[in-house]
Amino acid sequence: MSETVRIKDIQVILTAPNGIRLVVVKVLTDQPGLYGLGCATFTQRALTVASAINDYLRPFAIGWDVDRIEDFYQAAYVSSYWRSGPVLNNALSGVDQALWDIKGKRAGMPLYQLFGGKCREAVPVYTHAHGHDEHELAENAAAIMERGFRYVRVQMSVPGLSTYGSLSPVTAQALNRNQTRTWEPTPYVRRVPAMLDFLRNKLGEDVELLHDVHERIPPIQGVWLAKAVEPYRLFFLEDLFAPEDISYFRMVREQTSTPLAMGELFVNQAEYVPLMRDQLIDFIRVHISDIGGLSMARKLAAFGEFLGIRTAFHGPGDVSPVGHAANMHLDLAISNFGIQELALFPEETKAVFPGCPEVRDGALWANDKPGLGIDVDEKLAAQYPFPEDAINGAWPEIRRLDGTVIKP
Repeated sequence: MSETVRIKDIQVILTAPNGIRLVVVKVLTDQPGLYGLGCATFTQRALTVASAINDYLRPFAIGWDVDRIEDFYQAAYVSSYWRSGPVLNNALSGVDQALWDIKGKRAGMPLYQLFGGKCREAVPVYTHAHGHDEHELAENAAAIMERGFRYVRVQMSVPGLSTYGSLSPVTAQALNRNQTRTWEPTPYVRRVPAMLDFLRNKLGEDVELLHDVHERIPPIQGVWLAKAVEPYRLFFLEDLFAPEDISYFRMVREQTSTPLAMGELFVNQAEYVPLMRDQLIDFIRVHISDIGGLSMARKLAAFGEFLGIRTAFHGPGDVSPVGHAANMHLDLAISNFGIQELALFPEETKAVFPGCPEVRDGALWANDKPGLGIDVDEKLAAQYPFPEDAINGAWPEIRRLDGTVIKP
Protein backbone atom coordinates (compact mmCIF):
# COMPACT_ATOMS: atom_id res chain seq x y z
CA MET A 1 0.00 0.00 0.00
CA SER A 2 1.33 3.42 -0.94
CA GLU A 3 2.05 5.95 1.76
CA THR A 4 -0.75 8.39 2.58
CA VAL A 5 0.00 11.92 1.37
CA ARG A 6 -1.69 14.72 3.26
CA ILE A 7 -2.42 18.40 2.79
CA LYS A 8 0.20 20.41 4.64
CA ASP A 9 -0.91 23.93 3.79
CA ILE A 10 -2.97 26.01 1.35
CA GLN A 11 -1.87 29.32 -0.14
CA VAL A 12 -3.89 31.87 -2.10
CA ILE A 13 -2.16 33.68 -4.96
CA LEU A 14 -3.76 36.95 -6.05
CA THR A 15 -2.48 38.41 -9.31
CA ALA A 16 -3.67 40.54 -12.23
CA PRO A 17 -1.12 40.28 -15.08
CA ASN A 18 -3.65 41.52 -17.64
CA GLY A 19 -5.44 43.91 -15.28
CA ILE A 20 -8.03 41.19 -14.44
CA ARG A 21 -8.21 39.94 -10.84
CA LEU A 22 -7.28 36.24 -10.73
CA VAL A 23 -7.40 33.92 -7.71
CA VAL A 24 -5.23 30.80 -7.79
CA VAL A 25 -4.98 28.23 -4.99
CA LYS A 26 -1.81 26.28 -4.22
CA VAL A 27 -2.24 23.13 -2.15
CA LEU A 28 1.03 21.96 -0.59
CA THR A 29 1.52 18.40 0.64
CA ASP A 30 3.76 16.77 3.23
CA GLN A 31 5.84 15.37 0.36
CA PRO A 32 8.65 17.80 -0.55
CA GLY A 33 8.03 19.50 -3.90
CA LEU A 34 4.57 17.99 -4.42
CA TYR A 35 1.82 20.58 -4.79
CA GLY A 36 -1.21 21.29 -6.93
CA LEU A 37 -2.84 24.38 -8.43
CA GLY A 38 -6.50 25.26 -8.83
CA CYS A 39 -8.55 28.19 -10.09
CA ALA A 40 -10.83 30.03 -7.65
CA THR A 41 -11.32 33.19 -9.72
CA PHE A 42 -14.41 35.23 -8.90
CA THR A 43 -13.17 38.58 -10.19
CA GLN A 44 -15.94 40.73 -8.75
CA ARG A 45 -15.47 39.33 -5.19
CA ALA A 46 -11.88 38.10 -5.32
CA LEU A 47 -10.88 39.15 -1.80
CA THR A 48 -13.96 37.50 -0.32
CA VAL A 49 -12.98 34.20 -1.95
CA ALA A 50 -9.47 34.59 -0.56
CA SER A 51 -10.91 35.07 2.93
CA ALA A 52 -13.18 32.03 2.55
CA ILE A 53 -10.12 29.93 1.70
CA ASN A 54 -7.69 31.34 4.25
CA ASP A 55 -10.07 31.66 7.20
CA TYR A 56 -12.34 28.65 6.72
CA LEU A 57 -11.33 26.11 4.06
CA ARG A 58 -7.62 26.04 4.86
CA PRO A 59 -7.99 24.95 8.51
CA PHE A 60 -10.65 22.44 7.45
CA ALA A 61 -8.38 20.90 4.78
CA ILE A 62 -5.01 20.64 6.53
CA GLY A 63 -4.22 17.01 7.26
CA TRP A 64 -6.64 15.64 4.65
CA ASP A 65 -5.61 12.64 2.53
CA VAL A 66 -5.02 14.11 -0.95
CA ASP A 67 -6.31 10.96 -2.65
CA ARG A 68 -9.80 11.34 -1.16
CA ILE A 69 -10.97 14.06 -3.51
CA GLU A 70 -14.67 13.16 -3.61
CA ASP A 71 -14.78 12.67 0.15
CA PHE A 72 -13.16 16.05 0.67
CA TYR A 73 -15.56 17.70 -1.76
CA GLN A 74 -18.63 16.32 0.02
CA ALA A 75 -17.37 17.20 3.49
CA ALA A 76 -16.20 20.70 2.57
CA TYR A 77 -19.41 21.42 0.64
CA VAL A 78 -21.58 20.99 3.73
CA SER A 79 -19.06 22.39 6.23
CA SER A 80 -20.61 25.87 6.03
CA TYR A 81 -24.12 24.42 6.60
CA TRP A 82 -25.56 27.04 4.20
CA ARG A 83 -23.92 25.91 1.03
CA SER A 84 -23.38 26.78 -2.60
CA GLY A 85 -23.06 30.32 -3.96
CA PRO A 86 -20.17 31.72 -6.01
CA VAL A 87 -17.89 32.62 -3.08
CA LEU A 88 -17.97 29.23 -1.36
CA ASN A 89 -18.01 27.31 -4.66
CA ASN A 90 -14.94 29.14 -5.96
CA ALA A 91 -13.10 28.55 -2.69
CA LEU A 92 -13.94 24.85 -2.91
CA SER A 93 -13.00 24.74 -6.59
CA GLY A 94 -9.51 26.04 -5.93
CA VAL A 95 -8.78 23.13 -3.60
CA ASP A 96 -10.68 20.57 -5.69
CA GLN A 97 -8.79 21.40 -8.90
CA ALA A 98 -5.48 21.42 -7.01
CA LEU A 99 -6.18 17.94 -5.62
CA TRP A 100 -6.84 16.66 -9.14
CA ASP A 101 -3.57 18.29 -10.24
CA ILE A 102 -1.76 16.46 -7.43
CA LYS A 103 -3.38 13.14 -8.36
CA GLY A 104 -2.19 13.52 -11.94
CA LYS A 105 1.32 14.35 -10.77
CA ARG A 106 1.39 11.33 -8.45
CA ALA A 107 0.22 9.12 -11.31
CA GLY A 108 2.73 10.66 -13.70
CA MET A 109 -0.08 11.33 -16.19
CA PRO A 110 -1.78 14.36 -17.71
CA LEU A 111 -5.13 14.78 -16.00
CA TYR A 112 -7.24 13.86 -19.02
CA GLN A 113 -5.82 10.32 -18.75
CA LEU A 114 -7.35 9.96 -15.28
CA PHE A 115 -10.69 11.08 -16.71
CA GLY A 116 -10.67 8.17 -19.19
CA GLY A 117 -8.30 9.38 -21.88
CA LYS A 118 -8.73 11.54 -24.96
CA CYS A 119 -11.92 11.66 -26.98
CA ARG A 120 -10.26 14.17 -29.36
CA GLU A 121 -6.74 15.28 -30.18
CA ALA A 122 -7.25 18.93 -29.26
CA VAL A 123 -10.01 21.22 -27.99
CA PRO A 124 -11.69 23.48 -30.57
CA VAL A 125 -12.25 26.96 -29.15
CA TYR A 126 -14.05 30.14 -29.99
CA THR A 127 -12.80 33.62 -29.35
CA HIS A 128 -14.38 37.06 -29.55
CA ALA A 129 -14.80 39.54 -32.42
CA HIS A 130 -16.30 42.96 -31.79
CA GLY A 131 -16.90 46.07 -33.84
CA HIS A 132 -18.60 49.45 -33.83
CA ASP A 133 -20.44 48.58 -37.06
CA GLU A 134 -20.97 45.63 -39.40
CA HIS A 135 -17.90 46.39 -41.50
CA GLU A 136 -15.47 46.63 -38.58
CA LEU A 137 -16.96 43.50 -37.01
CA ALA A 138 -16.66 41.54 -40.26
CA GLU A 139 -13.02 42.60 -40.62
CA ASN A 140 -12.20 41.55 -37.07
CA ALA A 141 -14.01 38.23 -37.49
CA ALA A 142 -12.21 37.55 -40.77
CA ALA A 143 -8.86 38.23 -39.09
CA ILE A 144 -9.69 35.65 -36.43
CA MET A 145 -10.68 33.14 -39.10
CA GLU A 146 -7.37 33.72 -40.90
CA ARG A 147 -5.60 32.59 -37.71
CA GLY A 148 -7.31 29.21 -37.95
CA PHE A 149 -10.39 29.73 -35.77
CA ARG A 150 -13.58 28.17 -37.13
CA TYR A 151 -15.82 29.47 -34.32
CA VAL A 152 -16.22 33.19 -33.62
CA ARG A 153 -18.43 35.04 -31.16
CA VAL A 154 -19.69 38.26 -32.76
CA GLN A 155 -20.81 41.36 -30.84
CA MET A 156 -21.49 44.85 -32.23
CA SER A 157 -22.10 48.27 -30.74
CA VAL A 158 -25.45 49.97 -30.69
CA PRO A 159 -24.86 53.71 -31.27
CA GLY A 160 -25.19 55.74 -28.09
CA LEU A 161 -25.46 52.68 -25.83
CA SER A 162 -22.98 50.57 -23.90
CA THR A 163 -23.39 47.26 -25.68
CA TYR A 164 -22.07 44.07 -24.09
CA GLY A 165 -18.99 42.65 -25.79
CA SER A 166 -18.59 45.48 -28.29
CA LEU A 167 -15.50 47.05 -26.71
CA SER A 168 -11.93 45.88 -26.41
CA PRO A 169 -11.04 44.49 -22.94
CA VAL A 170 -8.84 47.48 -22.11
CA THR A 171 -11.61 49.97 -22.97
CA ALA A 172 -14.19 47.92 -21.08
CA GLN A 173 -12.00 47.87 -17.96
CA ALA A 174 -11.66 51.66 -18.10
CA LEU A 175 -15.45 52.01 -18.32
CA ASN A 176 -15.93 49.55 -15.47
CA ARG A 177 -13.79 51.71 -13.25
CA ASN A 178 -14.96 55.16 -14.19
CA GLN A 179 -18.57 55.42 -15.28
CA THR A 180 -22.07 54.04 -15.22
CA ARG A 181 -23.17 52.45 -18.48
CA THR A 182 -26.44 53.14 -20.30
CA TRP A 183 -28.48 50.52 -22.13
CA GLU A 184 -31.80 50.08 -23.91
CA PRO A 185 -32.94 46.67 -25.18
CA THR A 186 -35.14 47.51 -28.18
CA PRO A 187 -32.48 49.15 -30.42
CA TYR A 188 -30.24 46.16 -29.74
CA VAL A 189 -32.92 43.58 -30.55
CA ARG A 190 -33.64 45.32 -33.86
CA ARG A 191 -29.96 45.47 -34.77
CA VAL A 192 -28.85 41.86 -34.15
CA PRO A 193 -30.67 40.12 -37.06
CA ALA A 194 -29.35 42.71 -39.52
CA MET A 195 -25.84 42.23 -38.13
CA LEU A 196 -26.01 38.45 -38.61
CA ASP A 197 -27.44 38.81 -42.11
CA PHE A 198 -24.50 41.03 -43.07
CA LEU A 199 -21.95 38.64 -41.55
CA ARG A 200 -23.37 35.56 -43.24
CA ASN A 201 -23.21 37.29 -46.62
CA LYS A 202 -19.71 38.60 -45.94
CA LEU A 203 -18.09 35.63 -44.17
CA GLY A 204 -19.93 32.73 -45.79
CA GLU A 205 -21.29 29.50 -44.37
CA ASP A 206 -18.09 27.80 -43.25
CA VAL A 207 -17.61 29.82 -40.06
CA GLU A 208 -19.63 29.00 -36.95
CA LEU A 209 -21.07 32.21 -35.50
CA LEU A 210 -22.03 32.64 -31.84
CA HIS A 211 -23.74 35.58 -30.14
CA ASP A 212 -24.16 36.50 -26.46
CA VAL A 213 -27.31 38.37 -25.37
CA HIS A 214 -25.94 38.51 -21.79
CA GLU A 215 -29.44 38.43 -20.23
CA ARG A 216 -29.98 42.15 -20.90
CA ILE A 217 -33.40 42.12 -22.56
CA PRO A 218 -36.95 41.47 -21.33
CA PRO A 219 -37.83 37.77 -21.70
CA ILE A 220 -40.53 38.24 -24.32
CA GLN A 221 -38.07 40.16 -26.52
CA GLY A 222 -35.72 37.22 -26.09
CA VAL A 223 -38.38 34.91 -27.51
CA TRP A 224 -38.72 37.18 -30.55
CA LEU A 225 -34.95 37.44 -31.01
CA ALA A 226 -34.40 33.68 -30.94
CA LYS A 227 -36.93 33.31 -33.77
CA ALA A 228 -35.56 36.27 -35.74
CA VAL A 229 -31.98 34.93 -35.85
CA GLU A 230 -32.93 31.39 -36.88
CA PRO A 231 -32.22 31.95 -40.63
CA TYR A 232 -28.58 32.79 -39.87
CA ARG A 233 -27.80 29.36 -38.38
CA LEU A 234 -25.94 30.33 -35.22
CA PHE A 235 -23.82 27.72 -33.50
CA PHE A 236 -25.59 28.99 -30.41
CA LEU A 237 -27.36 32.00 -28.92
CA GLU A 238 -26.08 32.55 -25.39
CA ASP A 239 -27.72 33.73 -22.16
CA LEU A 240 -30.98 34.72 -23.79
CA PHE A 241 -32.56 35.03 -20.34
CA ALA A 242 -31.41 35.77 -16.81
CA PRO A 243 -31.34 32.79 -14.41
CA GLU A 244 -34.46 34.22 -12.79
CA ASP A 245 -36.36 33.94 -16.10
CA ILE A 246 -35.38 30.47 -17.29
CA SER A 247 -39.01 29.28 -17.46
CA TYR A 248 -39.17 31.18 -20.77
CA PHE A 249 -36.86 28.62 -22.37
CA ARG A 250 -39.82 26.29 -22.76
CA MET A 251 -41.61 28.93 -24.83
CA VAL A 252 -38.56 29.42 -27.05
CA ARG A 253 -38.03 25.70 -27.55
CA GLU A 254 -41.58 25.34 -28.85
CA GLN A 255 -41.13 28.09 -31.46
CA THR A 256 -37.62 27.89 -32.93
CA SER A 257 -34.69 25.58 -33.61
CA THR A 258 -32.06 28.22 -32.77
CA PRO A 259 -29.47 26.42 -30.58
CA LEU A 260 -29.43 27.79 -27.04
CA ALA A 261 -26.56 28.04 -24.55
CA MET A 262 -27.09 28.89 -20.89
CA GLY A 263 -25.43 28.62 -17.51
CA GLU A 264 -22.67 31.20 -17.10
CA LEU A 265 -24.26 32.52 -13.90
CA PHE A 266 -25.43 29.19 -12.50
CA VAL A 267 -23.96 28.12 -9.14
CA ASN A 268 -26.40 25.47 -7.91
CA GLN A 269 -27.67 22.14 -9.21
CA ALA A 270 -31.24 23.34 -8.67
CA GLU A 271 -30.67 25.91 -11.43
CA TYR A 272 -29.24 23.75 -14.19
CA VAL A 273 -30.57 20.23 -13.57
CA PRO A 274 -34.24 20.99 -14.46
CA LEU A 275 -33.22 22.99 -17.55
CA MET A 276 -31.05 20.12 -18.78
CA ARG A 277 -33.44 17.35 -17.72
CA ASP A 278 -36.23 18.85 -19.83
CA GLN A 279 -33.83 19.40 -22.77
CA LEU A 280 -34.63 23.10 -23.00
CA ILE A 281 -31.05 24.09 -23.89
CA ASP A 282 -28.41 22.66 -26.20
CA PHE A 283 -25.20 23.77 -24.47
CA ILE A 284 -24.43 24.05 -20.75
CA ARG A 285 -22.23 27.13 -20.21
CA VAL A 286 -21.13 26.96 -16.57
CA HIS A 287 -18.03 28.59 -15.13
CA ILE A 288 -16.37 25.50 -13.65
CA SER A 289 -15.02 27.21 -10.53
CA ASP A 290 -18.43 28.80 -9.85
CA ILE A 291 -20.10 25.38 -9.58
CA GLY A 292 -17.41 23.99 -7.26
CA GLY A 293 -14.64 22.66 -9.47
CA LEU A 294 -13.75 19.68 -11.62
CA SER A 295 -15.49 17.11 -9.42
CA MET A 296 -18.87 18.74 -9.98
CA ALA A 297 -18.18 19.59 -13.64
CA ARG A 298 -17.43 15.94 -14.45
CA LYS A 299 -20.82 14.90 -13.05
CA LEU A 300 -22.59 17.68 -14.94
CA ALA A 301 -20.97 16.65 -18.22
CA ALA A 302 -21.96 13.02 -17.69
CA PHE A 303 -25.54 14.07 -16.96
CA GLY A 304 -25.64 16.10 -20.17
CA GLU A 305 -24.31 13.19 -22.23
CA PHE A 306 -27.48 11.17 -21.63
CA LEU A 307 -29.66 14.11 -22.64
CA GLY A 308 -27.91 15.21 -25.84
CA ILE A 309 -26.65 18.42 -24.22
CA ARG A 310 -23.12 19.49 -25.08
CA THR A 311 -20.63 21.43 -22.96
CA ALA A 312 -19.44 24.97 -23.66
CA PHE A 313 -17.62 25.87 -20.46
CA HIS A 314 -17.12 29.54 -19.62
CA GLY A 315 -13.60 30.68 -20.56
CA PRO A 316 -13.15 34.48 -20.69
CA GLY A 317 -10.24 36.52 -19.35
CA ASP A 318 -11.49 36.18 -15.79
CA VAL A 319 -10.77 32.47 -15.81
CA SER A 320 -7.12 32.06 -14.83
CA PRO A 321 -4.80 30.04 -17.09
CA VAL A 322 -5.01 27.34 -14.42
CA GLY A 323 -8.78 27.31 -14.93
CA HIS A 324 -8.33 27.19 -18.71
CA ALA A 325 -6.05 24.17 -18.29
CA ALA A 326 -8.71 22.49 -16.14
CA ASN A 327 -11.35 23.24 -18.79
CA MET A 328 -9.11 21.76 -21.48
CA HIS A 329 -8.38 18.49 -19.66
CA LEU A 330 -12.07 17.85 -19.06
CA ASP A 331 -12.95 18.87 -22.62
CA LEU A 332 -10.46 16.34 -23.99
CA ALA A 333 -12.02 13.46 -22.08
CA ILE A 334 -15.80 13.90 -22.48
CA SER A 335 -17.80 12.61 -25.43
CA ASN A 336 -20.43 15.36 -25.34
CA PHE A 337 -17.98 18.25 -25.68
CA GLY A 338 -19.40 21.09 -27.78
CA ILE A 339 -17.01 24.05 -27.82
CA GLN A 340 -14.68 25.87 -25.44
CA GLU A 341 -14.59 29.64 -24.96
CA LEU A 342 -11.09 31.09 -24.83
CA ALA A 343 -9.64 34.50 -24.05
CA LEU A 344 -6.22 34.48 -25.73
CA PHE A 345 -3.35 34.66 -23.25
CA PRO A 346 -1.29 37.88 -23.36
CA GLU A 347 2.48 37.46 -23.09
CA GLU A 348 2.65 38.77 -19.51
CA THR A 349 0.03 36.22 -18.45
CA LYS A 350 1.91 33.35 -20.11
CA ALA A 351 5.06 34.45 -18.26
CA VAL A 352 3.29 34.29 -14.89
CA PHE A 353 1.77 30.90 -15.73
CA PRO A 354 4.38 28.76 -17.53
CA GLY A 355 2.78 25.80 -19.24
CA CYS A 356 -0.30 27.66 -20.52
CA PRO A 357 -2.13 25.43 -23.00
CA GLU A 358 -0.88 25.99 -26.53
CA VAL A 359 -3.31 27.70 -28.91
CA ARG A 360 -2.88 26.40 -32.44
CA ASP A 361 -5.17 25.97 -35.45
CA GLY A 362 -8.16 27.29 -33.51
CA ALA A 363 -7.72 24.75 -30.70
CA LEU A 364 -6.10 24.17 -27.31
CA TRP A 365 -3.38 21.53 -27.19
CA ALA A 366 -2.23 19.84 -23.99
CA ASN A 367 1.50 19.72 -23.22
CA ASP A 368 1.11 16.22 -21.68
CA LYS A 369 2.96 17.08 -18.49
CA PRO A 370 1.58 15.35 -15.37
CA GLY A 371 -1.51 16.84 -13.77
CA LEU A 372 -2.81 20.09 -15.24
CA GLY A 373 0.55 20.73 -16.87
CA ILE A 374 0.72 24.33 -15.69
CA ASP A 375 2.64 26.19 -12.99
CA VAL A 376 2.78 29.68 -11.49
CA ASP A 377 5.78 31.97 -11.03
CA GLU A 378 4.88 33.42 -7.65
CA LYS A 379 7.55 36.11 -7.66
CA LEU A 380 6.42 37.35 -11.06
CA ALA A 381 2.76 37.07 -10.05
CA ALA A 382 3.46 39.40 -7.12
CA GLN A 383 4.57 42.08 -9.59
CA TYR A 384 0.98 42.31 -10.86
CA PRO A 385 -1.14 43.33 -7.85
CA PHE A 386 -4.86 43.90 -8.16
CA PRO A 387 -5.63 47.27 -9.78
CA GLU A 388 -7.04 49.96 -7.53
CA ASP A 389 -10.49 51.35 -8.24
CA ALA A 390 -13.40 52.75 -6.29
CA ILE A 391 -15.56 49.63 -6.51
CA ASN A 392 -12.76 47.07 -6.06
CA GLY A 393 -13.46 45.18 -9.27
CA ALA A 394 -17.22 44.96 -8.88
CA TRP A 395 -19.46 44.84 -11.95
CA PRO A 396 -20.74 48.45 -12.25
CA GLU A 397 -24.39 49.21 -12.59
CA ILE A 398 -25.99 49.28 -16.04
CA ARG A 399 -29.06 51.51 -16.31
CA ARG A 400 -31.80 52.21 -18.80
CA LEU A 401 -32.27 55.76 -20.02
CA ASP A 402 -34.79 56.39 -17.24
CA GLY A 403 -32.24 55.29 -14.62
CA THR A 404 -33.55 51.80 -13.91
CA VAL A 405 -30.85 49.26 -13.02
CA ILE A 406 -30.89 46.20 -15.28
CA LYS A 407 -29.20 42.81 -15.11
CA PRO A 408 -25.70 42.77 -16.64
